[in-house]
Amino acid sequence: MASLVLSECGLNPLPQTLTRLGPGIISHNKPSKTRFLYTNRTLTDLKWLPFDKFSRGCFRERNWGLKVSAPYKVANDEDDNKVTGFNGVGEEEIEFDPGSPPPFNLSDVRAAIPKHCWVKDPWRSMSYVVRDVSVVFGLAAGAAYLNNWLVWPLYWAAQSTMFWAIFVLGHDCGHGSFSNNHNLNSVVGHILHSSILVPYHGWRISHRTHHQNHGHVEKDESWHPLSEKIYKSLDDMTKKLRFTVPFPMLAYPIYLWSRSPGKTGSHFHPNSDLFVPSEKIDVITSTACWAAMVALLVGLSFVMGPIQLLKLYGIPYVGFVMWLDLVTYLHHHGHEDKLPWYRGKEWSYLRGGLTTLDRDYGWINNIHHDIGTHIIHHLFPQIPHYHLIEATEAVKPVLGKYYREPKKSAPLPFHLIGDLIRSMARDHYVSDAGDVVYYQTDSQPGRSSPEVVSSLAFLD
Repeated sequence: MASLVLSECGLNPLPQTLTRLGPGIISHNKPSKTRFLYTNRTLTDLKWLPFDKFSRGCFRERNWGLKVSAPYKVANDEDDNKVTGFNGVGEEEIEFDPGSPPPFNLSDVRAAIPKHCWVKDPWRSMSYVVRDVSVVFGLAAGAAYLNNWLVWPLYWAAQSTMFWAIFVLGHDCGHGSFSNNHNLNSVVGHILHSSILVPYHGWRISHRTHHQNHGHVEKDESWHPLSEKIYKSLDDMTKKLRFTVPFPMLAYPIYLWSRSPGKTGSHFHPNSDLFVPSEKIDVITSTACWAAMVALLVGLSFVMGPIQLLKLYGIPYVGFVMWLDLVTYLHHHGHEDKLPWYRGKEWSYLRGGLTTLDRDYGWINNIHHDIGTHIIHHLFPQIPHYHLIEATEAVKPVLGKYYREPKKSAPLPFHLIGDLIRSMARDHYVSDAGDVVYYQTDSQPGRSSPEVVSSLAFLD
């Protein structure tokens, strides 16, 4: 920590300890106001200085601009990032690097969240289940009764969204944010997820792995970047299917059976390397529930006919898969600024979680239980969905620039389709070298490490 000594010949800084964050990046552990030795006064309190007693001598020709350590790279006079410093002399603000270590820790974020946001109310959670299931059956009954081709497209859009909402409630059961009762979570989770052909425990366990390793290039579980080596080993057809919309938006069933490129295993097989031996019974139970739902659908196809089942369930299921892939992808990709991915010692749970993104879905926010409020969910998945917005507002002052405000959506979030297409066109793979990496494209070589952005050495 350094201070300024007021002498009769100027402001002289005491020695200060600098922490080097990386090439060309100099910073302090935390910024604070410059204070004058033996006082509690700061630069903003200059009215207490007895300038009338120092009107001659060294003060007469002295330049009173603050002297700070010169950066490796600073903005020029035309930069918009300039901030007026003391006495009109510009202190240049650094360009924010999202890959730099944050000046706060996970406990700081946790402490900012109101205590009641951690409370899980099983009755309130069940009320959302009753609401969503009632809407699902109501939509199906109405569409079957009307059986009109003007109605079916509207039904498919609405019902696929409700299937997605059902998934989110089952997802909350898997996180334990539905209630504190493990058995209740398991029963409700199995019913909800099996109804939309998701193996509850199989997916729950792999999703837990995703949360534990979010933002890690090798260890993250879903929608993680391909390494350069894996990407270049893919044939042209696989590349087209993975990076050309809408094909990636149909990937979820394939992921359940065979995981992502470069990984092996299945969410249905108890001996998959996704699971440890103690989880075999859970996986078998979920796979059996999934198979029972498949059998039920086959039986219904004989009762009502395959075409009617396709209209009532099949097409909404495909729409649900597209919702799931769209939302989960855009919560980790597609921001207008390049966001870092980590490996090795640079990764931490906090830094990985801060690379996730909040998204605004307009009218859909409430329908799918505010899952777009995603950063706080990734850091603290035990918070119930009905407290996510309040918790996020509480931590914004702590996160600062590490929180990226989502674009405001119209009633329906069509703007996200553009974000998806742009990301698929540019975000192909990350370098095999470096611990902090960004996406690269074939046509535009990327970076194996963050661009060097230097900073002023702020007085502490």
